[in-house]
Parts: sequence; structure tokens; C-alpha cells
Amino acid sequence: MTEMMKAVRLHEFGGPDVLRYEEAPKPVPASGEVVVCLHAAGLNPPDLYLRDGFRALPPEWRPNPDFPLILGTDISGVVAAVGENVSGVGLGDEVFSMVRFPHDLMTGSNAYADYVKVPVSNLALKPAGISHAHAAGAPMSLLTAWQFLVDVGHEAPNPFQDFNHAPIALEGKTVLVNGAGGGVGHLAVQVAKWKGAHVIAVASARHETVLRDLGADAFIDYTRQAAETVAQDVDLVIDAVGGSDMERFLTVIKTGGALYLVNPLGFSGYEEAAKRGITVSATQVRSNGAQLAEVGRLLGDGTIRVVIDSEFPLPEASAAHSRALKGSIQGKIVLIAK
Repeated sequence: MTEMMKAVRLHEFGGPDVLRYEEAPKPVPASGEVVVCLHAAGLNPPDLYLRDGFRALPPEWRPNPDFPLILGTDISGVVAAVGENVSGVGLGDEVFSMVRFPHDLMTGSNAYADYVKVPVSNLALKPAGISHAHAAGAPMSLLTAWQFLVDVGHEAPNPFQDFNHAPIALEGKTVLVNGAGGGVGHLAVQVAKWKGAHVIAVASARHETVLRDLGADAFIDYTRQAAETVAQDVDLVIDAVGGSDMERFLTVIKTGGALYLVNPLGFSGYEEAAKRGITVSATQVRSNGAQLAEVGRLLGDGTIRVVIDSEFPLPEASAAHSRALKGSIQGKIVLIAK
């Protein structure tokens, strides 16, 4: 007889109201996998895109999955079952993970559930010094910052360009982080600062106190001044916002500098960048348990901190998605299961 659990499932694409908290089959670990009893799950933009059916993409790129789906990739919890050929973790261990991303980008990685099946290669021990909520807020956003700024960590083909992304050395460099108040942005500020950079944070005024506390050396309130009219002689811009007019940052970057685009879709300044001697690069964040263990040490000793915007009980995932759609998020939104 199939054991059941509670999960937030999607039976059709649409707005936050299509998320249903209901009975679902409890997962069983295969070889190389564990099942984690969820304590918290982090929200990320791909969760919103999948719930909406990736409507921003051309029709031929949109998913056509078998419903129901369970959204979510980022988890923190306790190992409840262990499959064969698993080492390094055992029953009762506190762990965190970004689950099977981008492998399950179009179908969901089943994180919004009481129990989540996770490849052990995606898993790391949760830092003892932080809560499950803060651990669940870390994986995708922190791995994105890490793989852009420190170490890509894989040799997979780059879906955004015909060369592999290669992080530049940051010690003594000036780094501007656009969208510094958000999930990726506030962690990129801290990673760049830890690597020895002078960091300029660009966000709205409500984020200034937090970002300075996290290590930003300078702050630009984009609602009062356009960053490209204030900053100059920057070695690296990492844009965590995307959208229109990303090209404007080319004017503030030194010759030989770089522009990193977390969401490069729509960027049209490649020719201009080449004329200016600026490297434009992007990469696709990928699950990596070894990197999570590495960044976990920085989370555990407080070198890097995850800021929580808001917490919602797992059954109220629709309200959490509604909060995300309102924007102006400070850090991460987290679902609490236990």
C-alpha cells in the first residue's frame, strides 16, 4: 500500500490560487538517494515561472508536463530514509539542498512537500549555527552567487553562450551588484566582500541599512539616481535583476572588466561590449552538494547570512507566491513545514 503525505501540488498552470495543499504519494529513495523530512523550503523565481507555465517563453519552449506537479527546489530538513549506495549522510542528519536543478526545471523538484527525495550528490549537512528556515533560503541564491563569482563547479555546456563562464579574481576589485536587496543580490554582496572586493550595492532605499550591515561599502538608491550616472571605473557588474536596458551598465565598466547577467534574456549589447573590451557572461546555476558544504561553513560561522523577507506555513504556499509577485523582496521568502 502506498504511503501518503501532504504536499502543495499544481493541477494546472495559473496564478497563486492554483496551488493546492493535499494528499500525495510519499517518495521512496532509489539507489544514491535519500528522503528528507521537510522542515523548510525556499521560494525562487523558477517556482513562480513554472506555476505560471513559463508564459514568458516562446510557446515551443514551454513545458507540457504530466500533472499534478510539486514545485520547489530548495529544502532543509532531516534525513528520514536512505537508499542503497549512499554515504556521507545517515538517518537523523540535518541536511539542506537544491534538488535536481536545472534537470527538473520544467517539471518541479517536489520540494513543497512533507517528504522530498534527493540525490545524495545534491545534499550537504545543514550548518549547525543556522535555522532550517535560513538554510532553506540559501541553496539556489547562494549557489548562483558562488558559481558566478567564485567557482562554476561543472563543465556542462553553457545554455546562454558558446563559452564557459569563468569568474574573475575579485580581491582589490570594485564590484557593483544590481538588485542587491533580493535573494541572489544580498548574497552576491557578501560573497564579493568576502573575496576582498569593494562592493557597491544598488537597490531601493529600504534595503540600505541591511546591505551596509552585510558589508556593502557604498549604496546607490536607484529610485533617486540611475546607477550608471553615479558609478564609474567598475571592474565587475553583476546584474541580478534582468529585464530591459541591461546595456546601460556597460558605460560604468572599465576596459577589460566584466558584466555578469543572472538573467541574460533580452540583453542586446554584445557588440557594444566587444568594442569597449568588456566580457559579458552568464551561467546556469546547477545543484552541487560539495559546493553547498563549502558555503555551509561560511553560513555556519556567520561570514555569510541569509536575510528572510517573510515566512509562510507550507499549506499557505499560495500566499507566499502572492507575496513574491508584489516584488521589493528583501532576501528570501520561506515556507515552514515543521
